[in-house]
Amino acid sequence: MRVKSKWSRKDKTHSVEEIAGALAFIAFRIAQNAVLSLENNDFQTDTQKQRMDIIAEFLCYTIHLMDRMTIERFSEEERVRFITELAVKSAKHYEDNLREVVGPGEYRQVFIDTLNERMNDYAEFQYDLENGGASFPMRRFFGELVTRQMGEKNKRWVADQVIDIEAPEIQQTLNRSVPNLFM
Repeated sequence: MRVKSKWSRKDKTHSVEEIAGALAFIAFRIAQNAVLSLENNDFQTDTQKQRMDIIAEFLCYTIHLMDRMTIERFSEEERVRFITELAVKSAKHYEDNLREVVGPGEYRQVFIDTLNERMNDYAEFQYDLENGGASFPMRRFFGELVTRQMGEKNKRWVADQVIDIEAPEIQQTLNRSVPNLFM
């Protein structure tokens, strides 16, 4: 997947919050694309709400990877600002899109609660960017979370698709785009 990950003004220094905002947009694009990829590979989704629930799982996974990839680029104070802004902007994208398909409501805090839970869950797994990023157990756990959100048709094969195709695609997209935003 290709995403725009270069600043239009290269001579300008970008704040932690600006970088987080750009990455939140990229994370949402990755999540949307992943759902389309699943559907294009004949995995069943039945409702727009279900699609948004799947997007939430992809967002949480992608945000966690972004945090792991950038942790050494920030001081502790900057990292707190970064991850907070990334979460808030991602939650806004999620809420805006969910309101379009489900209707009015306050969806942001539910997403933030899920994100906090997933960040804790994924923190238990190994991540090594030099060796491909997310460990197989992390990708398998992610696949199981997505499977829980899917329709019954082909449900038993969803985790394989996520582990073997979607998760590596996410990592590849992030490997290309994240460093560009720090230049």
